[in-house]
Order: sequence, then structure tokens, then C-alpha cells
Amino acid sequence: QVQLVESGGGLVQAGGSLRLSCAASGRTFSSYTMGWFRQAPGMELEFVGTITWSGSSTYYADSVKGRFTISRDNAKNTVYLQMNTLKPEDTAVYYCAAPIAFYTGSGYYRTATYKYWGQGTQVTVSS
Repeated sequence: QVQLVESGGGLVQAGGSLRLSCAASGRTFSSYTMGWFRQAPGMELEFVGTITWSGSSTYYADSVKGRFTISRDNAKNTVYLQMNTLKPEDTAVYYCAAPIAFYTGSGYYRTATYKYWGQGTQVTVSS
């Protein structure tokens, strides 16, 4: 099993930056594609981005493309979400998630694809 813990959220003014971290347990972290999702108040979970287990590919929602960057450090069992030029509409609880090991399917943007989820970290962007 995999345990995920997010950190790094907080309050920031519009145009500012934050870096979220997701620390994973176990020694098989490199086998997992990792996804980031977010949920604004009263809204459903939405896809933010993902990085493949190989680390060679990243995919982003159009709403964050060019502003957010996902990276991973397998030696530290950690995936990062660097968020730049933040907007008030980015305000949400951010979650990291992992599907099965070595996932290679096309459902990386679907919440149902992911088996393991972190507890979430709050990001608030003020205008």
C-alpha cells in the first residue's frame, strides 16, 4: 500500500508562487505515475496535472498550463507541484494521488483512475 502526505499550502497574493510537496511511503515510488487534483468550495474534484512513473512526460489542465510545473525526486519519494502566477480561481484544496504501479493508460485525468490519495493541503489566493 501507498501513503501520501501533501504539504506546502498556504495563503498567497495573486501573482505569487507556492510549491506543494507530496511525500510517499515505501521504496516503490518510482513505479507510480502521480497526479495532482484540486477541489474548490462547492465544486467537484478537477484534474490539475500528472507526471508519469518514468518521469519523461507531464500533462496539465488547460487552466494551469504554463503556470504550474510537476516534477519528482525519486530519491526522496516526493513529487512537487510548483505553482507560479497564482490566481484567485486557483484557491482550492490540492490533493496528490497515485494509481496502480506502472500505470500506462489514458485515464490519467480521471479521479476514478487513482487508488491512493493524500489528505489534501489548502491553497488560498487573495486578490
